[in-house]
Amino acid sequence: MWKYILKRLLLMIPILIGVTFIVFFIMSLTPGDPAAVILGDQATAEALEAMRVELGLNKPLVVRYGNFLWDLIHGDLGISYRNRIPVWPQIIDKFPNTVVLAIAGILVALAIGIPVGIISAKKQYTKLDNISMVLSLIGVSMPNFWLGLLLSLLFALKLGWLPSQGMGQGFIPLLRSLVLPALTLGTGVAATVARMTRSSMLEVIRQDYISTARAKGVAEGEITRRHMLRNAMIPIVTAVGLQFGVLLGGAMLTETIFSWPGLGRLMVESINSKDIPMVLGATVFLAMMFSIVNLIVDIIYAFVDPRIKSQYKKANASKRVKV
Repeated sequence: MWKYILKRLLLMIPILIGVTFIVFFIMSLTPGDPAAVILGDQATAEALEAMRVELGLNKPLVVRYGNFLWDLIHGDLGISYRNRIPVWPQIIDKFPNTVVLAIAGILVALAIGIPVGIISAKKQYTKLDNISMVLSLIGVSMPNFWLGLLLSLLFALKLGWLPSQGMGQGFIPLLRSLVLPALTLGTGVAATVARMTRSSMLEVIRQDYISTARAKGVAEGEITRRHMLRNAMIPIVTAVGLQFGVLLGGAMLTETIFSWPGLGRLMVESINSKDIPMVLGATVFLAMMFSIVNLIVDIIYAFVDPRIKSQYKKANASKRVKV
């Protein structure tokens, strides 16, 4: 298992290089001058040129990218063009807020998606199943920013029940400010989880050991919990793990709509001001987090289904025998 984890961590290196290469060249080729953004429209040509030299923008694109990789190897993500503050402390300051929002979104998705998927599988081809799957299709197709605006319009503007902007300070204010963005993020994921749960449960529900458990008089709730759901968890864990990684890096629109002080909103502001070091640093960090989440999901497989761990041990044993 440790060799597998080390191998996956080493594979992150080419992934990070590829991600930084694409983002660096896209950001560098887009219209706009970072020096003009920093100094303003009233800056003289001499001041702009001096700022470009200070930022290293007068060097060739390949040289600038090489310098970025060299600094990245040494743990330096650079200085933000926009506020002249190191990138790394700003990422560390904003990322916990994004994690809180992503966890809240996943909890909403699990609370809605798994029960709906189980009920749909056990009531296959009934009206309840059809309605659930239609709602799931709508949830998957609905853009997050549109749903967020609707929720904000209804619950914040019309009813005045919940805040629509910012992150509350304190436990209760934090929960109240989390409701709308968490629902916005979790609805689409809940639809995916519901469809995945239904498909996995339908495969398990037809197995012989389920009929045997019923014949022995085991309660239906225990059959669903211990036999059906546990054996159907592998695809569900995959879907949830991937969606959590997506939420960490894909909550930009939701954070912008609700003025949530997270890493996604920081990236949007940095893109608008063409703050290349900040965008690159946040991209590298989120790519690492996504890869680590995928690795954790693979490790969880072994605990959810012991057969995977035994197969891995057998594969290692066979390799040692061949050697």
